[in-house]
Amino acid sequence: MREGPFFFAWCDEAQRVDAFGAALSALIKEPQYCIRAIMDRDTECNTTSVDEVVAMLRAHFGRTDAEAYLVASLSQEHFVHCILRCFTDRSERLRPMGPLHMHAREIEDFTPMHMDLALGRGPRSVQAEAVLAWHMALEDLVDVLLRFCAPDASGRVPTGGCTTARTWLAPVALCATYNADARDIGRDLALSWICLHDKERVSRIAGLSLEALRARVDAAPPGAHVAIRYGGGCSSSLSREAVLKALVTPPSALLEALEAAAEVPDGAWRAAEPRAREIYERTLQCRDSDGRGAETGTGSPLSEVEITLDHFEFLVDHARYHIQRLPGGGVVLATHPYRTLWPLWADALFALGLVS
Repeated sequence: MREGPFFFAWCDEAQRVDAFGAALSALIKEPQYCIRAIMDRDTECNTTSVDEVVAMLRAHFGRTDAEAYLVASLSQEHFVHCILRCFTDRSERLRPMGPLHMHAREIEDFTPMHMDLALGRGPRSVQAEAVLAWHMALEDLVDVLLRFCAPDASGRVPTGGCTTARTWLAPVALCATYNADARDIGRDLALSWICLHDKERVSRIAGLSLEALRARVDAAPPGAHVAIRYGGGCSSSLSREAVLKALVTPPSALLEALEAAAEVPDGAWRAAEPRAREIYERTLQCRDSDGRGAETGTGSPLSEVEITLDHFEFLVDHARYHIQRLPGGGVVLATHPYRTLWPLWADALFALGLVS
């Protein structure tokens, strides 16, 4: 089974142990599960105490990295095995993985390969089933991203993201991003440009100020473009000039354009939503009063629906976007793990007149 999705976050090395501990506490809602934390072959512990893990990190982090094997809780009383890692700056210079890095042992924990649905007498609809798969994945994805990047109000982590790839890709190529300050939303675009144009690893530049990132973009030759691939083999380009214009656009206008683009899913998605809603409501009616699902099989109103290539392709091309403004002033952009954020950005930049 394939691992993933992969969550990445940046924070200053001096605050990394605190960020690791806060994320660990937020991810573990059932402390009876053991945490195995390892720093090197002579430094490890097996415990149910987050405080014990953090104490070990405080004593040894800096000369070595750390990783913890844990059981995190998702929605619907669903528990998943995850690996949480914390890297020193020295390690990041040698092999940039993301100062804070986490992934599930099995991607199916976030994107199940089957769903139990009450299809009723209506026709099968791959599109409607894909809409329901989007809802199931998005809830857990956003929840875990926030518990990983923003488990408290400290603001230690200014930015982070999620992808099915093992590498911290350009933010526009991720399925979700987090920014602690929504006014820094242009950071996603600047990081993407530098990553794609300068072949720079995101984890090495994610901590730069927005002004420093703008200067890096400005240093590119006038008229320079980068190619951005998305969807079913599609690609488009983004110019240096468009990025620079976006970075001087008021952040409120940029965010409002992104929200407006997210509010208008494409025609194929809108057409599938009524049937998806019908299946969802019928499925809820088949659940037991305590929330547990009935069994599938002969005579059951529930059918086991397998996620196929057709579902996958529909999600890649049409999954809608979700933008969540956070109480502390941050913002999350997200979609299904099979899709990237670039089409959302492209629509917003077009609406602002920054690209043609």
